[in-house]
Amino acid sequence: MKLQYMGSFCSRPQRSLCMLFGLIATLVLSGCLSPITLNRAVGAYDDAITSAASKQLLLNIARAHHHQPIHFTGVSNVAATFDFRFNAGATPALGGLAGPVLMPIFGGSVAENPTISIVPIEGEEFTKRILTPFQQNKFTLLLRQRFDIDLLLRLMAQEVRIQRSMQHVAYRNRPSDKAGYEMFRRVVLHLSAIQDQDQLYVEPLTLEHTWTIPAGSVTAEGFQALEKEFSMLYNELDNTFTLRKQVPGPVLITNYDPNVLSSEERTQLSMDAGNWMSNDVAFDIRPGLLGGEWPVRGVFRLRSFHAILSFLGRSIGEELEYDVEKDPRTPPIANDENPTATMGLVVSDSDPKEADLSIYSHGRYYAVSTAGPLANWNRDAFQMLYLLFQMTVTDLPRVGVPSITIAK
Repeated sequence: MKLQYMGSFCSRPQRSLCMLFGLIATLVLSGCLSPITLNRAVGAYDDAITSAASKQLLLNIARAHHHQPIHFTGVSNVAATFDFRFNAGATPALGGLAGPVLMPIFGGSVAENPTISIVPIEGEEFTKRILTPFQQNKFTLLLRQRFDIDLLLRLMAQEVRIQRSMQHVAYRNRPSDKAGYEMFRRVVLHLSAIQDQDQLYVEPLTLEHTWTIPAGSVTAEGFQALEKEFSMLYNELDNTFTLRKQVPGPVLITNYDPNVLSSEERTQLSMDAGNWMSNDVAFDIRPGLLGGEWPVRGVFRLRSFHAILSFLGRSIGEELEYDVEKDPRTPPIANDENPTATMGLVVSDSDPKEADLSIYSHGRYYAVSTAGPLANWNRDAFQMLYLLFQMTVTDLPRVGVPSITIAK
């Protein structure tokens, strides 16, 4: 960038004033251009890095579609140096009616020298993270951001296990398993209908654990230590102590306020929770309240990030999703929202111009469908996929100290 100002408006008595004006203008331009350049650079690098990460997600969906290995590369460091140079001076004018005068000359230039460090995201730790099912706390974190529960579960859950008598019957979230897939979709729609009317509760269940120990086995020092961790009740009849401690249990999705549960109900749920895993999200829809026409109870088993990408890759190939109607006992769903695909994807021979972003892979273009009435649903699904990836990836190794420096 080159800035240059010339003029012969200064008379001889005004030479000093003209030179002072030129120096002031140079300093002002130097001070203004630095933050402007910095803001432009930060925004441009941020857009480029976000776009690169988003396109990598699409690229890996395409790889999963073709049953090829999934791989990620990340930007670990951006160091941009800006060199501002300004100059000022004066030169005799060529002539004119005003007589011999000096013309002020001042200008400047900006040079940018970015250094971007790109590293592959790989290794045993990262591989374990993308293969490990998501924990229930990450599910609830996203749900509290007001994402639709049906979108979350369709993307994150690999199956629903419905409690029947004393057993759990598994229904897989795979279109190739017709009976399992349709039951999974109906349960998810049932919860979504309850959420639409703000009657869905998602809270960790507080469990109470109890132990009984002989009173004679507790010393004075041991008694003081136990009092700090447990509530203690002495049983005179059998000379024992009953220890009680409340611990956070599994996340529970309900159509009622979990705080109204009796101690007996909590005990029963505590016993049921004994078989639940940290990647399980439990639900308990009871009669007498919204959604109670279909009382259903069970757990959703969450899957890994690798399994999510594989699911999306199969959904544009050998396992196409299809329409599933809600259960007749399910309340009305807001706007009848029940998309066929968890995330609508477009695969075409030409670049889809209406798409927010697209990638070219395996001889075809891949993009998230952002045209039509389901555009926002698909955008939310892709945003959720991006967030899940950020929850999975480890910190990238840094090369030097990440910085943006400006020299003047």
